[in-house]
Amino acid sequence: MSIFVRAFAWLLAAAVAFATLGPPGLRPHSDFGQDGEHALAFILVGLVFGLAYRRRRLAVAAGSVVLIGLLELMQFWAPGRHARLEDFLVDAGTACIGFTLAAIVDWIMTRFRADSAPTG
Repeated sequence: MSIFVRAFAWLLAAAVAFATLGPPGLRPHSDFGQDGEHALAFILVGLVFGLAYRRRRLAVAAGSVVLIGLLELMQFWAPGRHARLEDFLVDAGTACIGFTLAAIVDWIMTRFRADSAPTG
C-alpha cells in the first residue's frame, strides 16, 4: 500500500510542478480563483506526502516548504509566469495544513486499530 501512496504523491508533485512552471494556457483553471486553486493543490500535496512518509513527516514537510519556495523562484525563468510571495505563503501554508491533516488521520487510524484490537 505504501508504494502506491508514494507513487501517487510523486505523480501529484510532478503535476503541480508542471502546472506551476508550464505554459499558463495548459494550467487547469477552476471557479476557486488562483489562491483557491493553489490551496487545493498544495493541501493535497501535504496530505498525500504526509501519509506516504509517516515516519519522516516533519523532515518531508520542511523539505516540501523549501521545494515550494524553489518552485516559486523558478517562475522567474518560466515564460508567462511570475513569482509572488503571496503564492509561496499560500502554497507552503496549505501544504503544512495538509501534513497536519495527515498526522491527524494517522493518529485516528492508530487509535481505531488499538481500540479494535482483540484483548486476550
